[in-house]
Amino acid sequence: MSESYDYLFKFLVIGSAGVGKSCILHQFIESKFKQESTHTIGVEFGSKVVNAGGKTVKLQIWDTAGQERFRSVTRSYYRGAAGALLVYDITSRETYNSLTNWLTDARTLASPNIVIIMVGNKKDLEADREVTFLEASRFAQENELMFLETSALTGENVEESFLKCARSILSKIDSGELDPERMGSGIQYGDNTLKRLHQRQPESSGCARC
Repeated sequence: MSESYDYLFKFLVIGSAGVGKSCILHQFIESKFKQESTHTIGVEFGSKVVNAGGKTVKLQIWDTAGQERFRSVTRSYYRGAAGALLVYDITSRETYNSLTNWLTDARTLASPNIVIIMVGNKKDLEADREVTFLEASRFAQENELMFLETSALTGENVEESFLKCARSILSKIDSGELDPERMGSGIQYGDNTLKRLHQRQPESSGCARC
């Protein structure tokens, strides 16, 4: 049975090695924690159809390697991404400090209009926290990012991170800020939307001749 959806969005999951990017993706797709997680080599892929903002959206998610030696490989996947989860580990200040570099890459290589949500993962390890919620909130605000803390272990806020990002993209499509037809937007019309557009076409072409 073929999937039916209104839009398809290309998403990235970016951030330093070991912050839990693959575990977040696994929790989102499979609704369970990935027990044995090794560092991603290059890029991994997953997809899921979700309901966001009254629309059915298929998310194509590219989970990129965080290790420096794979940086040149993963950068090529940034092109044409509509949204991204920018992930750090709340128990590792080093991963938080490197967010600026990841953010620059995303906005330079993907699109200046890419919708990004900053995600502080490993919320379940509160006792080992090195980055406060307040400090991270300020960074997100200064850089015009949405922000949530998640736990890939318990699943807390994992789905919400993807949905929040998807809803933001949908609202920007509605406001005209994002054009799905622009090359490299990272957005494609699904069959549902194409059918609606096709049904409206005869009316609009008739008006054009008036």
